[in-house]
Amino acid sequence: MIDVTLAAVIVFLISLVVSAIIIYVVTKLFGEKEGFGTALLTALIGAIIYAAAYYFLRPELGWLASLIGGIAWLIALGVLYEIGWLKALGIAIIVWIIAAIVSFVLPTVIGPL
Repeated sequence: MIDVTLAAVIVFLISLVVSAIIIYVVTKLFGEKEGFGTALLTALIGAIIYAAAYYFLRPELGWLASLIGGIAWLIALGVLYEIGWLKALGIAIIVWIIAAIVSFVLPTVIGPL
């Protein structure tokens, strides 16, 4: 049985919106015309792909889940934005770098709880 708490759902939704904002800004920097809805869908698909890869490969193979999830997300990014592999890779790298910085900085912004 899956125990999903309200806090977990809230954290997921906040993470999803933050990821979508990052994707939206980066794709705009790369000249894409799609709106925030496409960025939100891209973030949701990325979360689903990674969760599925992690679930099926188990935590022992987390690195492989990340690799497979990353490749599958690149495919989804390319399809949703109708862009080539190289541009999708460039966008993904910038998104991952900014997401890493945000995930490091964001929790410290509000201070200790």
